[in-house]
Amino acid sequence: MNKKLLPTMVGAILTGGMAAAHADVTVFGQIDESINRIDNYVGDSDTSLICTTCSLGFKGSEDLGNGLKAIFKLDFQYNINQRNPKKTKKVKATKVTTSGGSVITGLGTTVNFKTGIETQSSITDRDQWVGLAGNFGQVTVGTMSTVYKSHGAMLDPVYRTVAQGRDIGLQSLLHSGKGASGQGRNTNAVRYDSPSWNGLKFGANYTVNPDSNNTQDDNGYGAGISYENGGILVFADYLTNDSGGDDEAMKLGAKYTLNNFAIFGQYEWDKGLITDADTQTLGQTNTGDGADVWFAGATYTMGNNMLYAAYGQGSDGSTRDDTIAVPPAANNKVDIPEYKSWEVVGTHSFSKRTLAYLGYVYVDPDGTSDITHYTLGVKHTF
Repeated sequence: MNKKLLPTMVGAILTGGMAAAHADVTVFGQIDESINRIDNYVGDSDTSLICTTCSLGFKGSEDLGNGLKAIFKLDFQYNINQRNPKKTKKVKATKVTTSGGSVITGLGTTVNFKTGIETQSSITDRDQWVGLAGNFGQVTVGTMSTVYKSHGAMLDPVYRTVAQGRDIGLQSLLHSGKGASGQGRNTNAVRYDSPSWNGLKFGANYTVNPDSNNTQDDNGYGAGISYENGGILVFADYLTNDSGGDDEAMKLGAKYTLNNFAIFGQYEWDKGLITDADTQTLGQTNTGDGADVWFAGATYTMGNNMLYAAYGQGSDGSTRDDTIAVPPAANNKVDIPEYKSWEVVGTHSFSKRTLAYLGYVYVDPDGTSDITHYTLGVKHTF
């Protein structure tokens, strides 16, 4: 079925057929399903199905004349493995990814490692925005990724799969989450993206209102610049939640592609923001600075097959004893200020939209045992 047919039919029903033929709306989304074997730091092993950022959305535009367009996007996330799931419940954590931050359970859901609270997604929102586009670039208002996050996704060949770099510590937690204090998906936000000037682009995002739990009157912002030409990509980013004190993060990234080979890497450092993301205190307190997260990776493509390998390290830079309660004993503490992480993933593209992958992830946090993760998955985009 033509992807534009369904929204056109819906529009015809809602409007009695008026102007439905002029609507430029596209249905899009992805389903990523994987079976995973996880051996964790507390000696448990578990096999689970995980639906990674499965989503369904609508996007479109209207030609306003003189090169100006109205644009919008409404994107929603769901979990194909659970029926009418509850939003939170207490569980036993089975995996920690340190600066990656998430814990994968046997149900394929996410646990806050510090609180033991499991968040089970039913239907939740992703990017939700409206804007204008033209020769000047585009301006969007609503909820959308920060420029900081967008650039990081450009260096992840397995982005939006269970092996994505932000979930295993190759990239910091500033590439994930939702909020107005430096999270990857920026709420209450305005974003500008410039046109390309011979491969040079500029982007910026500004928070109009802070999070409801933010006790300070601040308006976070970020900016980034990138250059892409031929096989070269380089970018630099700055991000702050403007909460005072140590509240900033910076990033440099690069990629070079030559025929079937590509090498890439990214380095992040902060004045508190990476640490606050890792300790779940974004926009609330400034607990430390000096954190850094870096990784280097490479891919080799052979026809429809790709082999990907990456290695990274990180530290949270906390100036206090950032210990974490290890279930089931609440008083059992493990300090993991530093870690190492690497992965090897092979993919096969059955088509432009359907991808199968097989991967191995290894995370070695200081002060506790390592974690191994084997995954076999399929990803279909539409």
